[in-house]
Amino acid sequence: MQPRNMSMSGVVDLAAVKAAQEAKAKAEQARAQSAREGGTGAISPADLVIDVDEAGFERDVLQRSAEVPVVIDFWAEWCEPCKQLSPVLERLAVEYNGRFLLAKIDVDANQMLMQQFGIQGIPAVFAVVAGQALPLFQGAAGEAQIRQTLDQLVQVGEQRFGLTGLTVDPEAEPGGAPEASERPAGPHDGLLEAAVQALDSGDLSGAVQAYKNVLNEDPGNEEAKLGLAQAELLQRVQGVDPQQVRRDAADKPADVQAQIAAADLDLVGGHVEDAFGRLIETVARTVGDDRDTVRMRLLELFEVVGPEDPRVIAARRALARALF
Repeated sequence: MQPRNMSMSGVVDLAAVKAAQEAKAKAEQARAQSAREGGTGAISPADLVIDVDEAGFERDVLQRSAEVPVVIDFWAEWCEPCKQLSPVLERLAVEYNGRFLLAKIDVDANQMLMQQFGIQGIPAVFAVVAGQALPLFQGAAGEAQIRQTLDQLVQVGEQRFGLTGLTVDPEAEPGGAPEASERPAGPHDGLLEAAVQALDSGDLSGAVQAYKNVLNEDPGNEEAKLGLAQAELLQRVQGVDPQQVRRDAADKPADVQAQIAAADLDLVGGHVEDAFGRLIETVARTVGDDRDTVRMRLLELFEVVGPEDPRVIAARRALARALF
């Protein structure tokens, strides 16, 4: 696994958006499966802190990160700052009561993981959320800073990825933490995999068609809806001259197509609020077919970011005010 940084400050990573949707689906499925089996899925407080090695990283970190943010503490026995930081993280893991899972990795015994995360020194603390790796901090840190970082991580996990955390039961037996399970194969997995492969290879037309094929058979398929919105967005910006698009948008504020093209670029570049704001302002000053064209593109961009994203929720309210 090659970790990939994910900003918590607003950049839209299309792969992260897809991972968010998959994580939500897996988390919901795990909760539903537990309910069907009559279990609570609860774990002991002792299971909130786990030792992880290279062999168990896929199961204990990547798969679990579809249920709960996993904080990784890279440490070593000889590291004096680690001996100060690790107990604080362990205490906070219990105090946060399942809102994150703490995975401890001994770098001396797991050199490959240390290299994959690009760690230059320890202590180093990372998180994995829905399979996405992001750095939290390196070196000694005060408890106030750690709490602030953890609060932000938990918020991102809940708002962007739908991860509500683990259920903790003080009476549960230690060692009873549920293992993450793979999502069972669905009827359209082959078509979806073909779409992803086309997207990865740059065949945007092929990806668009593959996602449409899924939706023709299953109009409610959320993964296909998200994939289609992503593929169509990338298709629209492919080959355009960004400078020219932005000049046109600045010179022609009343030109609907110029504003739509600039909003697409804004979103691909991670400027989510700018993209939404540009189109909402355009909606407010247009009427008839032009207004409807802009509104429909804005709804498509909402699909790319995700309906539960707080920026989408705020933009929907602003759109309603502009329309009515």
